[in-house]
Amino acid sequence: MNKTLLIFRHEFLHTIKRTGFIILTLALPVLALLAIGVFHIVSGVAKPPTEVSSIGYIDEVGGFDQFTTQGNITFVSFNTREDATQALINKDIKEYFIIPPDFISTGIINRYTTQKEVTPPSATTTVIKNFISSNLLEGKVPSAVVARIEAPLNLVTTTLTSAGAVASEQGGFTNLVIPGIFGILLALSLSFSSAYVLQSLGEEKENRLMEILLSSVSTRQLITGKVLGIGAAGLAQVVVWVISIPFLLNLASSSIGGFLSMIQIPANFLVLGVAYFILGYLLFAVLSAGVAAISTSVREGQGLASIFTLFVIAPFWFFSLLLAFPNSPIWVVFSIFPFSAPVLVMLRLGMTGVPAWQLIASMAVLVLSIVGGLLLAAKLLRAYVLMYGKRPSLREIIRNLRSG
Repeated sequence: MNKTLLIFRHEFLHTIKRTGFIILTLALPVLALLAIGVFHIVSGVAKPPTEVSSIGYIDEVGGFDQFTTQGNITFVSFNTREDATQALINKDIKEYFIIPPDFISTGIINRYTTQKEVTPPSATTTVIKNFISSNLLEGKVPSAVVARIEAPLNLVTTTLTSAGAVASEQGGFTNLVIPGIFGILLALSLSFSSAYVLQSLGEEKENRLMEILLSSVSTRQLITGKVLGIGAAGLAQVVVWVISIPFLLNLASSSIGGFLSMIQIPANFLVLGVAYFILGYLLFAVLSAGVAAISTSVREGQGLASIFTLFVIAPFWFFSLLLAFPNSPIWVVFSIFPFSAPVLVMLRLGMTGVPAWQLIASMAVLVLSIVGGLLLAAKLLRAYVLMYGKRPSLREIIRNLRSG
């Protein structure tokens, strides 16, 4: 059997048997199934009746005596502040507010509570606002107008194509869920898969097993077999996710519903996800091989490799800026930059439409970087794969690369 194929088979089987690899592969489907199961258990338990809260108020203006029920909130009128305070102390009400005589001109409402707060709860603010506005407008405008004043806007956005037709892929928060989860898992998979290449070569070099291997196989066969074997294991991991995502989404939609039923998986997303994993892995794998060649130990190699693997998780550090300005020139640049492209493009696909030229440029730069990284790694391996002891300096590496 071809020696490269033997190495490929060994690395593939060794990688898929790793505990960390198995845990990461099954993390998405298992956690999703557990979440769905927990939801069913919790939803099967009888829910306690909704607690009705009471809020006191003192009307110093007059006329605020209707609409005293707002959802599960009941407004209780008091004549004096002393009576309201006593009711609050006795926990007959959870808080109270005063509508002062000059409210119409100032809009000031004085609220009193026994709980320390940073800001008033939004739910409390809403029901008080609705209570005030309903009483102010009663008899002056139709009830439908009152309801619209209390909830003036329900904005629905529709994305159109350049031809003016309704786009098949609409935006929204729900479209960000799957790319976000897949981006996190992709970052982990790229980091772990390239780390396996580094660890495998580093351990063989550190244990001097490399000398025995290179006596029977060439450097090219060794690296090719390792990179492709571990890469095939990583690709199998991504395929498991790609197959499980639609199934889990359909199960969650039928079981839980809500916003999950509105989640869409873009038609090109899964294909691009697999493509970017393959390209991203090959880039990080060949660079990891080069780092392993110049490192004296696995730990030292992992420290060096972390420099370029930081770019994989960097998009998550600036996620809020990315969400606010997904088409900013800086994100376009980093979508083409090879180290950050795989994960960043996945995230941007969930936020906005990524032009075809950016995808083509990104993949082209990745391919060129892989070719350049492969040539660089091959030279480093030929020069330093059997080197032990002190790690070569940057000047020595450059000199050897030029002479090689």
